[in-house]
Amino acid sequence: MNTNPTLADSTPCLISPTVSTVRAQGQPLKLGIMASGSGSNFEAVADAIASQQLNAEIQVLIYNNPGIKAVARAERWGVPAVLLNHRDYKRREDLDTAIVEVFRQYKVEWVVMAGWMRLVTPVLINAFPDRIINIHPSLLPSFKGVKAVEQAIEAGVKIAGCTVHLVRIEVDSGPILLQAAVPVLPDDRPETLHARIQVQEHRILPQAIALVQRGRSL
Repeated sequence: MNTNPTLADSTPCLISPTVSTVRAQGQPLKLGIMASGSGSNFEAVADAIASQQLNAEIQVLIYNNPGIKAVARAERWGVPAVLLNHRDYKRREDLDTAIVEVFRQYKVEWVVMAGWMRLVTPVLINAFPDRIINIHPSLLPSFKGVKAVEQAIEAGVKIAGCTVHLVRIEVDSGPILLQAAVPVLPDDRPETLHARIQVQEHRILPQAIALVQRGRSL
């Protein structure tokens, strides 16, 4: 396990496993990213690619909420952004069918759920078996599902963090690729703890993609 300072403050964190930032050889991994909010994890992946810490290309961003900040981030990076508003679909399976069609159109190889706030179905999972990554703001298997940070504070834990894992049908249950732990401070509120966790999300999500790109995780 590797001890690293955070990017935002001097609070220490733990990241495991340690992943080299050396750029992998071979063809770039073609990514499709899904986001529902600000797109800060999208930006972290794009930054890692630009700095040659990650051998990948973002083919397309799919988003489900009109007007979110993630769209402006995609535009700045020259990445196509496609709106698939979940409110326009009667069933989750119908939305996932549309998602699969877009990803196939853009020749996506791996899917990254970077703050995607919708449950996915076998339609999407079976189209990309063992090739869908999710980032979750807890140290799984603890505090699955929504409001994970609030769950951690309510439980009184002293260590929180985030997890990158492969996606399975059961929510937040797939094989773990990478985790980062941060301490819960005595005066933490959900927003302050989440801000520190998010700093680590931005670090480990690109690292986890690099891990699978090298074939070291599967």
